[in-house]
Amino acid sequence: MKIFNTKQEIKAYLTSLKEKNKTIGFVPTMGALHQGHLSLITKAKKKNDLVVVSIFVNPTQFNNQEDLITYPKTIENDTKLLESVSCDVLFFPSVAEIYAENITSENFDFDGLEHQMEGKFREGHFNGVGTIVKTLFEIVTPDKAYFGQKDFQQLQIIKKMVKKNNLPVKIKGCPIFREEDGLAMSSRNTRLSLEHRAAAPFIFKTLKKVRKKFGTENATKITEWVENQFKKHPLLNLEYFTIADEKTLETIKNKESNNKYRAFIAVFAGEIRLIDNIQLKK
Repeated sequence: MKIFNTKQEIKAYLTSLKEKNKTIGFVPTMGALHQGHLSLITKAKKKNDLVVVSIFVNPTQFNNQEDLITYPKTIENDTKLLESVSCDVLFFPSVAEIYAENITSENFDFDGLEHQMEGKFREGHFNGVGTIVKTLFEIVTPDKAYFGQKDFQQLQIIKKMVKKNNLPVKIKGCPIFREEDGLAMSSRNTRLSLEHRAAAPFIFKTLKKVRKKFGTENATKITEWVENQFKKHPLLNLEYFTIADEKTLETIKNKESNNKYRAFIAVFAGEIRLIDNIQLKK
């Protein structure tokens, strides 16, 4: 596996491969890698000549500075994991390499997607996401880029950014990778206390019950039921739950026959914020 720390070096290397008509699959990450990330890399390897992974903890997408400071950084272990799945290239730049002296976000218009769910609780977050993903796409120039559906809102926003900026990359959304007990894999899971880790699978259990209820009950009634479930839980605090249209991400009241819907949730387990979602079938 080749490792690059500067834009100039990785661009030169990838340009030489592009000239030989090699296809590039790209998996952008913030490190603290787990099996979910590795599943994206495995998918990318099947469809591309080589796979590039970036590890960059992006300061402009953190509205909570404490969260940025405590975000797990495990580069030695990450490198071993990447080698175990035969990753071809790791791009591991510094903040100065990406932003120079100007650590600020571009302002994006995502046609309202940015104002739903996460956008209501994390001001400026998606401008930060758009800024770093666009920057990385310009450096790596991938043919395809792979993202997990755990961050489904982020996935839809990146698709929107690519479309609006006419970027020549196909965005591939991949299924959520879960622990055996159903908890969505996340780098944050390592920061859960034993007590909160044991409680956290309740989130996905609740989502599965929501999926069953969606066949017969309306969205407002289901939302009230979820809120009551978490009010009774001693260790998990619900930040939000919503049933939304997959395309617009707007909360729904009534189902329409041609639309696809998904339930989204954000929960605090102690200080750790966990998100998850599930596709709903009418």
